[in-house]
Amino acid sequence: MRSRRLAAELSKFLTVGAVATAVAFLLFNALVHGLWPDVDPPMNDRPQLAYVVANVVGMLVSFRGTRDWAFGARGVRHPDGGRTAFIVINLVTMVIPMAFLWISRNVFHLDDPLSDNIAANVLGLGVGTAVRFLLLRQYVFPRLATVAATAADEPASDPAESRGSAAN
Repeated sequence: MRSRRLAAELSKFLTVGAVATAVAFLLFNALVHGLWPDVDPPMNDRPQLAYVVANVVGMLVSFRGTRDWAFGARGVRHPDGGRTAFIVINLVTMVIPMAFLWISRNVFHLDDPLSDNIAANVLGLGVGTAVRFLLLRQYVFPRLATVAATAADEPASDPAESRGSAAN
């Protein structure tokens, strides 16, 4: 049962990630390599910045699908619905493909579209996705029993304190 649940979550997570990655992939390549042969791409000399811009857009696309579909049967540990933790984890794990891209560009001096995409969108994204799945599953969307146990451990707030602080 547990392995089935894990497989279902992983396949949904990867599906949502594929849609977000497609958006980020297209935007990254448009910014770094351009859409038309006669037009200079706007960020060819800044591929890391282009990668961040493209993946922030992809992250916005992926939040709702991850929260409501991939991990929909799980609780959320955070009062903001996990948005802040989701963003932080995505930004931190974005360093992984950016590192692969930086190494490709600055160590191996490869700046063609195929090299950029293999470094960032195949190798780096593969490692980053695995780390992101584990972190989101553990810290943002834990099992419902974990969320309930955490809530039961928290002391109940005094209603008088809430009213007093609201008046200030």
